[in-house]
Amino acid sequence: MHSISKRVWALLALILAFAAGSVVMLTGFAMNGERWASNRANSHIFSGGSVAIAGGIYDRSGMPLAVSKDGKRVMAESAIMRKATLHAVGDPEGFISAGAQSAFRDILAGYDPFNGIYELTKYGKGSDVVLTIDANLCKTAYEALDGRKGTVGVYNYKTGEILCMVSSPTYDPLHKPKDMDGQDKYEAVYLNRFLQGVFTPGSTFKTVTSACALQNIPDIQTRTFFCDRRYATGDGYVICRAKHGTLPFGEALSESCNAAFAAIADELGETNLRSMAAQLGFGKPFSVDGIPLAISTFPAGPLNNLELGWTGVGQHTTLANPCHMMVIMGAIANGGNGVNPRLIKELISPAGHTSRYGSPRPKTMLTLDPFLAASLQPMLCANVTDIYDPGLRKSGDLELCGKTGTAEVDGKTAHAWFAGFCQNPNYPYAIVVVGENAGGGFDVALPIAIRVLNAMK
Repeated sequence: MHSISKRVWALLALILAFAAGSVVMLTGFAMNGERWASNRANSHIFSGGSVAIAGGIYDRSGMPLAVSKDGKRVMAESAIMRKATLHAVGDPEGFISAGAQSAFRDILAGYDPFNGIYELTKYGKGSDVVLTIDANLCKTAYEALDGRKGTVGVYNYKTGEILCMVSSPTYDPLHKPKDMDGQDKYEAVYLNRFLQGVFTPGSTFKTVTSACALQNIPDIQTRTFFCDRRYATGDGYVICRAKHGTLPFGEALSESCNAAFAAIADELGETNLRSMAAQLGFGKPFSVDGIPLAISTFPAGPLNNLELGWTGVGQHTTLANPCHMMVIMGAIANGGNGVNPRLIKELISPAGHTSRYGSPRPKTMLTLDPFLAASLQPMLCANVTDIYDPGLRKSGDLELCGKTGTAEVDGKTAHAWFAGFCQNPNYPYAIVVVGENAGGGFDVALPIAIRVLNAMK
């Protein structure tokens, strides 16, 4: 009898151990199944460390950008298209982590929690991913960058669809240069500058300072500011590029007067300016279909008066992610609703069934008070009509609005910025252009933006 009792307890212990092991295994499978299925050791998908068999990647019109054929990964037909779409599509080896081939590898592998990679083994491919990008528009943006380092991004500020995402430097993934390491022209070549880069924003940040002024200084619209090429902060001078004389608030933005905006930042104080930056997403983590954005940062405090003045004009240690700045412009255009960008348009299962990816309703990434958005719209449009070139705003009926930026970088050529939007409801697009160490925003970034937007007519 005693021996039977021992056997019962032993059997019970074995059953409990089996149950515990099953729970651990199933939990691990649920939490890590996607990663295990898409691991490079999985010979169903990878060959020699490169993607060999997986679902295809297409642009919004159905142009194939990366497909599997006869056990090999085939990219877009032309070399220039492969270069233009490299950072959106990614490379077969996975060095570009923010590209679709890495970021969406579980989908491309056909993985699901219930069947694992059954569909991959059954159909010989995973799910196809149709991206929101227009490959031909990316080609136009790549050509417009003309070899400069930087990025161009365009999205529909109503739906969130990213239509253009180009990062430079780039390379042809089918003929990868062997000597990229250590060469300046390939610096940070695997970095998707649109999603993962941060840059000193320069005068594009004056949009944030303007929003803060509209919210906290009741008579700001009727105020004037005096510029004699510098603003004395008590701790030093904020230098302006020109002697503007007396300027009303709106004209100070159009003329991009550092002295005026340093004075405004001084009056606002660090707390108010930091609060507005946080409201518009500085210091906050965002993502695009699961791909993390680099976090835009407001300078760590406390700031002295000189540091605050330079921060108000987009300098000091302020850093901005290009995609994030594009969404801020989209929020201004869209009545205060900054729609979260998305990169996947739809999925096509191995069996051929098409489905929309994610929520059918656009998600909100950041918000701005509608009054502030409505007040900023005419100011940003006046930048184009009154200062940049009256003909640009009506070019192609785009009704372009926005802000250039020439962001000073110690010891290097300035970053050229343009961030803006089209006010015409038929063209609900926001755009950002960054020319890394490329020069002036007006001379470099604005013409690129015009060329890309005109290609969308």
